[in-house]
Amino acid sequence: MGNLEAELKETVEQEENVETPVAEQPEKSRGPQLGEVLEFMRLLWAVDHGLQSTSKRMESTLGITGPQRLVLRLVGRFPGITAGALAQILHVHPSTLTGVLKRLEKRGLLERKSDPLDGRKALFALTEAGRVLDVPSTGTVESAVQRVLSRMTRARILHTQDVLTALAEELGGIPSAAEQTNEGADHRPAAR
Repeated sequence: MGNLEAELKETVEQEENVETPVAEQPEKSRGPQLGEVLEFMRLLWAVDHGLQSTSKRMESTLGITGPQRLVLRLVGRFPGITAGALAQILHVHPSTLTGVLKRLEKRGLLERKSDPLDGRKALFALTEAGRVLDVPSTGTVESAVQRVLSRMTRARILHTQDVLTALAEELGGIPSAAEQTNEGADHRPAAR
C-alpha cells in the first residue's frame, strides 16, 4: 500500500502544477464528449471538408482550385522556381505537382522555360493572366486563413503551427528535423 499511496500523492502533486486539462475545459462544440484525440480528429476532418468545399467554390468562381491558387501564389513569390523546389515547399512529391502545373500552363497562367544552367529542369513564372490572379482575393482559402490569423496572437499562431508540424511529421506528410538532418548527411561527399 505504501507504494500506491506514494504514487497517488505524486500524481496529485503533478496535477496541481499543470494547467487545466483540455478534457476539463469548457467545450466549444456541441455534441458528445469525444476526448482529446477524437475531438482533434473531428476538427481536422472539418478543416479538410472546408478546404475541399472552398476549393470547389473557387473553381466555379475564379476558375482555379485551392491547390492551383497556392501554386500560382508561390510562383508569384518565387519567379523562376523549379517543380522540385515547389514540391519541397509544399511537402509533396514532384510528380504530384505535374498535373497542377500542366493545367495552369494550359490555361495560360504559368509559363515554363528551360533552365539555362541545366536544360533538364524547367523554370516556372507567371504569365500576365497569372499575375492578375496573384493578388489577395475574397472567397479563397487564403482569405479565410488570413481572417482567422488576424484574430489570433502571434504566440497562439506559433503554437498551432508547432502542433500541426508535429502531426504532419508523425503522419509522414513532412520529414522531421532528424530526417532532414539525416538526408543532408546522406548527400554529403564521403570524407577522404
